[in-house]
Amino acid sequence: MKPILRIRNERLTKAFKAFFDSEKSSAMILVGCTAVSLLLANIIGQAYPDFYLKTYLGVEGFLKLSVEHWVNDALMVIFFLLIGLELERELYAGELSNIKNALLPIFGAIGGLALPALIHFGFNAGTPTQSGIGIPMATDIAFAIGVLALLGSRVPASLKVFLVALAVMDDLGAIIIIAVFYTAELSMAYLGLALGVFALLIVINRLGVMSLVPYVIGGLFMWFFMLKSGVHATIAGVLLAFAIPFTHKRDDEKSPSYRLEHLLHKPVAFIILPIFALANTGIVIGGDWAADLSTSNSLGIILGLVVGKPVGITLLAFIAVMVGICRLPLDINWKHVLGAGFLGGIGFTMSIFITNLAFVGGAPEFVSTTVNSSKMAILVASLTAGALGFIFLKIFGKPNIGDTDMDTMDFEVEDNGEEQPA
Repeated sequence: MKPILRIRNERLTKAFKAFFDSEKSSAMILVGCTAVSLLLANIIGQAYPDFYLKTYLGVEGFLKLSVEHWVNDALMVIFFLLIGLELERELYAGELSNIKNALLPIFGAIGGLALPALIHFGFNAGTPTQSGIGIPMATDIAFAIGVLALLGSRVPASLKVFLVALAVMDDLGAIIIIAVFYTAELSMAYLGLALGVFALLIVINRLGVMSLVPYVIGGLFMWFFMLKSGVHATIAGVLLAFAIPFTHKRDDEKSPSYRLEHLLHKPVAFIILPIFALANTGIVIGGDWAADLSTSNSLGIILGLVVGKPVGITLLAFIAVMVGICRLPLDINWKHVLGAGFLGGIGFTMSIFITNLAFVGGAPEFVSTTVNSSKMAILVASLTAGALGFIFLKIFGKPNIGDTDMDTMDFEVEDNGEEQPA
């Protein structure tokens, strides 16, 4: 009997496609918002960043934050909640649900976290900018998917799944780094309350409560306690995601996790991330911009994202495959992995997010200058990595098996190498 190899489209589930499409759309809007923010910062000047840095909203004595903090500590919690829900779906029903499939993007993500950090550390060890080590470790899911989407069917479906799984795992690593290394003064009392709420939500989950209402209310309390604890409040979004039940192995709309993820796609893509870009990319490009990009911190960020990401992702994934820990999907090769590695070097949202945390506590002038130059380095590196990834995959990204759109067809490949629709 001739052996038959099947490559099925069922991995590209409805939830995956919705997530992919929302992130793709978000990337286009982010480009526009970033351009507007850069334009305003360089026309209006300091008045633009002063608006979101010095305008406070809230109740005095209870919760009063600057516009920047409302964006970064509150709105971005919803973004992290969506990332957590996607990670949960991947673990239960997606690429990460099979340990053999999951290991490839996991090892790729580890390499993509470690090598950029080592590169930045090599440039900045023992200097005031050493705390920026986490900046080149992150991947912007929206932009990475947006660039990949421009290539359409010229890249295999498995590469889309690999990149999303890689980026989600990468962001999980970044979240852990934020929680461990970028925590302000820690209040154990508030942290205990936040974890207590999380434990209560887990109990509600185990009791089979399918309504989203108690989880959303509990999530608000958990966010408030986490904010007061000193641990970055966005961690509450990820914890909430894993407290919400995921009860079905496929895209069953009865699952609370699926319903909430579906509900959040458009608000995150079209409201939250654009607001984040407007509030955080107001970079003043001065006459000494070239000198700013040649500092040890900027070089660590640029080389970490442009070189460290693709090399780290590809190298560790290659080692994992060579020693037999995991294998490549049948429709992709190492050129595809390297191309995805370049796209992993698009740091943008997450890198800027970490930049806002990395230099807190320094002298105001040092913080302002370093944050501005870091964001400029992130934009340069992300643009370079995205362009390299697009060009590389456009040239070398053709699927291994035929030219058929892998999103819509199944294949049976027999011994003689002929391909026939199943």
